[in-house]
Amino acid sequence: MSVTVTDNPMGSRYEARIDGALVGVCEYELADDTIIFLHTVVADEYEGQGVGTALARSVLDDARARGLQVRALCPFIRGWMARHPEYSDLIAQA
Repeated sequence: MSVTVTDNPMGSRYEARIDGALVGVCEYELADDTIIFLHTVVADEYEGQGVGTALARSVLDDARARGLQVRALCPFIRGWMARHPEYSDLIAQA
């Protein structure tokens, strides 16, 4: 199973797809040099299959590539970052 994650800037969300079917989203807001992750959801039938991890890794890698700081209001992204300290450099300082 291959998860493809793309940014949908018009919808202010990243979208995870498997074989073209939408299986998860991560909603965000942009503010200056910071991306604020608001909410992440994965379709029930795809939970526990790596979709959330693919979303988290993709959105954070994209933030890094774009030079953005991260504010994770979304509990899923915040928890994922806590378990993956290699992304701690992205956390926006207050």
